[in-house]
Amino acid sequence: MGKSIRIFGLTMAFVALVLIACMGALAIYFSPLPDSLRMMAAGLFALAALVLILSGLRKKKPRAWGAFLVLFALVFAAWWLLIPPSNDRNWQPDVAVLPWAEIQGDLVTVHHIRNLDYRSETDYRVRHYDRRFDLRGLQSVDLFLVYWGSPSIAHTMLSFGFEDGGFLCFSIETRKEVGEEYSAVKGFFKQFELTYVVADEQDVVRLRSNYRSGEDVYLYRLKVPTDFARKVLLDYLREVNSLRENPEWYRAMLTNCTTSILRHTTPFNPDARFDWRLIANGYLDEMLYERGKLDRSLPFADLKRKSLINRRAKAADQADDFSRLIRVGLPGMEP
Repeated sequence: MGKSIRIFGLTMAFVALVLIACMGALAIYFSPLPDSLRMMAAGLFALAALVLILSGLRKKKPRAWGAFLVLFALVFAAWWLLIPPSNDRNWQPDVAVLPWAEIQGDLVTVHHIRNLDYRSETDYRVRHYDRRFDLRGLQSVDLFLVYWGSPSIAHTMLSFGFEDGGFLCFSIETRKEVGEEYSAVKGFFKQFELTYVVADEQDVVRLRSNYRSGEDVYLYRLKVPTDFARKVLLDYLREVNSLRENPEWYRAMLTNCTTSILRHTTPFNPDARFDWRLIANGYLDEMLYERGKLDRSLPFADLKRKSLINRRAKAADQADDFSRLIRVGLPGMEP
């Protein structure tokens, strides 16, 4: 029994070290070193890691494993420190202009709200506008979930509604440079800056429902107090202002579209607790339903079916009251 436990422990340690070695090699590969040097350094690190790991396994010398961990720590620290984020790059047009906000008591003026005029997913006219919001008129918070394949993964967006019919939508994304494409693997290795797209719903929602192929957009009204909504919105805007002065990296596990929402909501939610659906965020709506944060006048399966808004968004398209039209008749929405 004791031998079996020991073998199991060694196996798990070996697997963990191999994963750490892969992470270290990828960190070097995605570093700002010249291309030829990156590949050579990543290969040498992987080779050294393999030698140390196998040496510790075959000769039962834990010092070899300790040496590997020190090597990894040095590589990781150097990689972490030598790649600073920046706001000064050749950005793609849709994320070239950063939003910012002036907060004066109950009045908030948001500058550079994005409202792209799309002809196709990649062909659009860049437009921005400024708008003043009165926080005393804040009425609602809505959640958008956008799926493009797996039911386990979704892009999340929050939209704040005001009594004058206006909505301010936030989409937390990677800020890509000209020629860059999103990569889930690169998202772990400081390849994209973090950006908060502050936009008109006719931009960020319509892009996904009307122009991108194979994306399904769901819309839910969150059952939260207006005081909570106000605190979360102000926290969002403070982060928007911070990113304008102090850029940050997008980190696939820690600062993605869902975990970043948690950063803004958890401080004001005493009932916040971990749930596996915060990671597999495609099931986030199910979790919120169970916690009473969504309309519960009908079973969850029916709520989800009725919350799909692609047809509504395509019908509304360029209508001035796009945001109203996509909400008419949805469960939990005000008439």
